[in-house]
Amino acid sequence: MIVVTGATGNIGRPLTRALAEAGEQVTAVSRHPAAVPDGVRHLVADLAEPAGLRPALTGAKSLFLLLSGDLHALGANPADLIGEAARSGVRRVVLLSTLGVVTRPFGATRIAMRELEDTLRESGLEWAVLRPGGFASNALWWAESVRARRVVAAPFGDVGVPVVDPADIAAVAAACLLEDRHTGGAYELTGPEVITPRGQTEAIAAALGAPVAFHELTREEARTAMARSMPAEL
Repeated sequence: MIVVTGATGNIGRPLTRALAEAGEQVTAVSRHPAAVPDGVRHLVADLAEPAGLRPALTGAKSLFLLLSGDLHALGANPADLIGEAARSGVRRVVLLSTLGVVTRPFGATRIAMRELEDTLRESGLEWAVLRPGGFASNALWWAESVRARRVVAAPFGDVGVPVVDPADIAAVAAACLLEDRHTGGAYELTGPEVITPRGQTEAIAAALGAPVAFHELTREEARTAMARSMPAEL
C-alpha cells in the first residue's frame, strides 16, 4: 500500500492515478471528500493532527508527503508525521520539499522545510526528497483575466525561471516510490527551459489563437495581489 497525501492537488492527483495504473494499492488522503480513481481508497485527514493519519498508514509500505502551506502554523509540527509513519511500519517516505531550501535558504519557511528534510534523513527510513522550483500551473492564476479581458498581469515580465509541470513532478515522485535506486536522492526539479511571464503570455496567446496582452505590475501592485493568498515573507 502506498499513501499519497495532498491527493487531490496538482501533484497528488496525477500521482495517485499513475500508481493505480501501475497496479499498486493506493490510499489517497485529502482534507475534504473527493473523487478518486477506481480501486483507490480515499480517507479524509488533516495533517495538522498526525494521529489522524494512522488509519491511512496502517499496513502501508510507502508515503508521499506533501505539506500544505499553512502546516507550519502555531501548534503544527510536520516532523510528527514522519514519526507517525515510522511507528506505523512505513518503510519509505518521499517528501515534497522546495528548491527554495537551496536558492533562498534563510526564510522561515525554507528553514523549517530544511529541518524537515533533516528529520527524514535521520529517521532510519528509506527516503527521497523532491525540490521543485516554480510550477507551470501557477499560470492558472491568470485564467480569469485572460478569459475576461485577454490580459496577463504579472511583475518582472522579462525575468525568466524554468517552471515545471506538476504532472512531471508526479512522475518523479512515482519513480521514487516504486524504484529502490532513488533511495537517498535529493532531486532539484525544473522545466525544460527558462521562460519569462511575457513569454508565457505569448504561449497562451498562441494556444488560444487570439491576442493576449501583457501588463507588467509594479512591485507594490504585485505585493498587494500576492498578499491576498500568500504569507508576508513570500
